[in-house]
Amino acid sequence: MTLAVLTLTRYPSLYMITALHSMLLFRIPLITNRRISFFKLLGCGRSGSFDLRPDWNQYGIFTVSEAEHIFPFSHDRYEQWKHDYYGSFISKWWQFFRCETWTIILEPVLSHGSWAGVELFPKAKNNNTEGPVAVLTRASIRISKAHDFWKNVNPVQAQMADAEGLMFSVGIGEMPFLKQATFSIWEDAEKMKKFAYNMQQHRDVIAKTRSRDWYSEEMFTRFRPLVQAGALKGVSPDLGI
Repeated sequence: MTLAVLTLTRYPSLYMITALHSMLLFRIPLITNRRISFFKLLGCGRSGSFDLRPDWNQYGIFTVSEAEHIFPFSHDRYEQWKHDYYGSFISKWWQFFRCETWTIILEPVLSHGSWAGVELFPKAKNNNTEGPVAVLTRASIRISKAHDFWKNVNPVQAQMADAEGLMFSVGIGEMPFLKQATFSIWEDAEKMKKFAYNMQQHRDVIAKTRSRDWYSEEMFTRFRPLVQAGALKGVSPDLGI
């Protein structure tokens, strides 16, 4: 079974420059890691969605792997798991710089689109899920369309934090301004759909995405959250898993 892994990392403010260096240095151990078939190193926004303002303390790694390369995974062996999965260089880097890390394992249930030209989850076609649901929405924004995109999307993202049923969200991206994503977790699919389709401003943005051709590439994936470990700012999100 193909699964996704998202690890978010917070650095102490003392090491913000070091955090930026990791975006370059981590590529080598990830490229040579046989457990991982796809990876992206990500910056984070200050808000919980698409955001032009970076959070210089927080970064992410999104990876795709087969289940046998991920499990066993648990709170009790989380530190050892990071060493086994990401390798000694990355795990010791996080330990040396006193980073907080939080990881969630995700089963793709519905997906369309691609990331860097790769259709990551072609077999995920199940539109019916029960319990908490995680959503990854990512896009490569055309340079010529970027101003129009941000002018329209910012009011919608500002309302997301107060959406009914939202349990957790983070804005992530490969490149400021042009390659952005939102990862969010909802109490259930119905509450997620209520925000996505019932809010007029959000519906308008979806329509404009098509009519104004904002994206050169996009991917939407719905996941079933399986297990999490770790914490950010001393807190582990209460997801009911």
